[in-house]
Amino acid sequence: MHQINALGPMLGHAAHLARARLDARLNQYDVTPAQTHVLLYLARHEGQASQCELTEFLKVKPSTANGILDRLEKKGMVERSVSGSDARRRSIALTQKGQEQQSLFRRSFQESEELMVRGFAPEEAQTLRALLGRVIQNLEEDQKLC
Repeated sequence: MHQINALGPMLGHAAHLARARLDARLNQYDVTPAQTHVLLYLARHEGQASQCELTEFLKVKPSTANGILDRLEKKGMVERSVSGSDARRRSIALTQKGQEQQSLFRRSFQESEELMVRGFAPEEAQTLRALLGRVIQNLEEDQKLC
C-alpha cells in the first residue's frame, strides 16, 4: 500500500484541511472551533452546564478546558459561578453576547460541512458519515483495551 493512500494519513490530512477552513470562517468572529463547540453545547443545554460536563464533551484535560473557558469569559461570552454548596464545582452559563453569536457560528459550521461534501450525492455523504462513524467506533474500542 502506498503511503499516500494509507487511511491514517488521509484522515489526518482531511482533518487538518477541515480544521483550517473552519478556523478561517470562525476567525472573523474572534473565536476558535473549540470555543464555538463550548458555546453551541451550552446553547443546546439551556445555556448552562457544569465545567466537568464541558471538559468531558470536549474530550480534553481539565486545564485545557479551563483555558478555553478563560478566553470565552474574557470575551464576555460565558460566565462562571460556583455550583451549589461545593466551591470546587463550577457552573458555566452563556451571556447575552454568547447567545447572540449562535446563528453566526452555526452558519460557519454548516458552510464547512457543505464544503466537505460538495459534489457528493446525499447518499454518498450519508455513507461517508456512517463509515467514519465505524472508524471512530473501532478506534474508541481499541483505546479502551489499552
